[in-house]
Amino acid sequence: MRLSIDEIRFFKANGYLIKRDILDPALMVKARDRMWEGAPPSMKRDDSRSWVGPIPKDEESADQSNRRSGFRWQFREPGGESFMVQLLATNPRVFGFAEQLLGKDQLQKPERIRGIYCTLPYGSYDPGPGPSGCHVDAHPFHLGVVGYIDDVDPGGGGFSVWPGSHRIFFPDFRTRYTFNPKKKYEVDKKAVVQQPPVDCYGKAGDIVFWHHRIGHTASPNRTNRIRQAVLYDYRKVDLGAYQDRKPTKNMWYDWSEETRRA
Repeated sequence: MRLSIDEIRFFKANGYLIKRDILDPALMVKARDRMWEGAPPSMKRDDSRSWVGPIPKDEESADQSNRRSGFRWQFREPGGESFMVQLLATNPRVFGFAEQLLGKDQLQKPERIRGIYCTLPYGSYDPGPGPSGCHVDAHPFHLGVVGYIDDVDPGGGGFSVWPGSHRIFFPDFRTRYTFNPKKKYEVDKKAVVQQPPVDCYGKAGDIVFWHHRIGHTASPNRTNRIRQAVLYDYRKVDLGAYQDRKPTKNMWYDWSEETRRA
């Protein structure tokens, strides 16, 4: 399975790409089981009423391996377990797509993924119209991927992106991959968020690729299901050698020849 030329062109123009039915169902079952092993005490797997946020104050945690606060739950502890890496980062189709975009034999060997990132149902809490929190990630990488290990319905806290914002934000930084924005970044961000983002909802097994400079957020979860996602960041082997260089006029300069030519 390979990305089509039209899919690569879509990714270059919009900064994201959704692929359906990619992840291994058996590994997703294991990931969901593993998630519940790290759940806060008040959350019961067989009682959806207990999933509604926010997380009780006495169950919040600043521990980076199992961080919980408000409606967000970032369970990073299992990110280095072999089956989790196989689920997403080294999945043959996911890895193959990433190599197609970045170059054959050019990727750092995946050793762990970020973990399982959850957004709890908002219940009666009203966060206001639309998503908020548009941002660009601070750590250096090339290509992000989000995989859903359970269904995410529209309005269910899916990964949301502002299409095309990667082309706006790329020159707004002093370097290609590290986080040192110019003043124009905040100006452009205020303009970008005036446009509606795309809610990248999907079924269990769907994935979303995204460019490292695209504006994105985890949108509010207005359903009765926990948004369950696994994340990984692909990096080229030589990223450290040029991550602090000035942005190039051609933002695809260090991507694959296939991507550059699309």
